[in-house]
Amino acid sequence: MAEWGVGGLAAPFHGTIDRASVYPREVGKEALRLNTAAVILSHNHPSMNPEPSQADKGLTQRLKEALGLVEVRTLSHTIVAGAEKVSFAERGLLSVLGASVHFPIA
Repeated sequence: MAEWGVGGLAAPFHGTIDRASVYPREVGKEALRLNTAAVILSHNHPSMNPEPSQADKGLTQRLKEALGLVEVRTLSHTIVAGAEKVSFAERGLLSVLGASVHFPIA
């Protein structure tokens, strides 16, 4: 299994109480700037409900596809809501989206 380490942390997008505009191009630019081989995406749900929405799933798919074009793997997308979290990797949602990797995240 590959060894992974944290090479950088970025918060390129800020939203309102109920939405944020996220651009795959900008995520890709940041991944390339950091010279990373993989990313873990994360965002919060101010509603305190960590369940992924259809919009979350669609965005994750678009980001995974865009990052894949420049050989950056998407390891997970974690949604945080207060003390609760949902990890796409832990739930196997990345494999549903066509990812070839499943890493449990503690």
